[in-house]
Amino acid sequence: MSTVEPEPQSKYGPPPQYRIESVDSALRLLLLFETRPSIRLTDASNYLGVASSTAHRLMGMLLYRGFVRQNPSTRAYEPGQALSSIAFAIRRQVDVRSLARPILEQLSNATDETVHFAKLEGAHTCFIDAIESSRVVRVGSRQGLTLPANSTATGKAMMSRLTTDELRTLYPQEELPGLTQGSITSRTALEQALESIRDTGYATSREESEDGVMSVAVAISSPSGEIFGMNVSVPAHRMSDKLRAELGALLQAAAEKLCGMLV
Repeated sequence: MSTVEPEPQSKYGPPPQYRIESVDSALRLLLLFETRPSIRLTDASNYLGVASSTAHRLMGMLLYRGFVRQNPSTRAYEPGQALSSIAFAIRRQVDVRSLARPILEQLSNATDETVHFAKLEGAHTCFIDAIESSRVVRVGSRQGLTLPANSTATGKAMMSRLTTDELRTLYPQEELPGLTQGSITSRTALEQALESIRDTGYATSREESEDGVMSVAVAISSPSGEIFGMNVSVPAHRMSDKLRAELGALLQAAAEKLCGMLV
């Protein structure tokens, strides 16, 4: 076996010292599904720069192992059951809380305020992880608590990812439950708030879930359809417009980092 010519490093890793041409070609065909819903035999042949017979043999092996299926109407190749099964198994094994923990720690170190990680469960915010501030006056951890989503910054951030129909399924009535005098208690007001959140990229809470507590939060949508959220919670006397904007930017960067890790 001979060494291959040096290649530029891909986004996944450095080129191998020895390349198995047929394996490389098959994997390159599978990677095409990142940008295309289907691949015709002529597309595969042109993309790889090989004869149609070679492309046909490669597709035949992928078909045999279930990585592709052939559409009987168009004869084009589409992602097969094996790809879906592998993706589902990986998603099931990934512990999102563990992935988020280092990012929460970075937020905690950068802000010295209490940070939370949550999941949207119906019309509720379920706080699944938290790191409390080391300051004497601080917001306490809400880990393990479940609160109405419309009354928390994290809940509003997560619900901003829903469509109007999905939101109205959660809230069929105009009147909503509230926790404080500052809570949003009408569906119309909530829809207006969510529209604003979509524009800014982050949500805020002004003593809406607890008196004396203000928060800034962002949402993270996983490829499997689950919606998570991160927030920084601050005693009301420490919050300002400047700090609110700074926390929003920090959280958006943190959310982008976590999104890149989810499968």
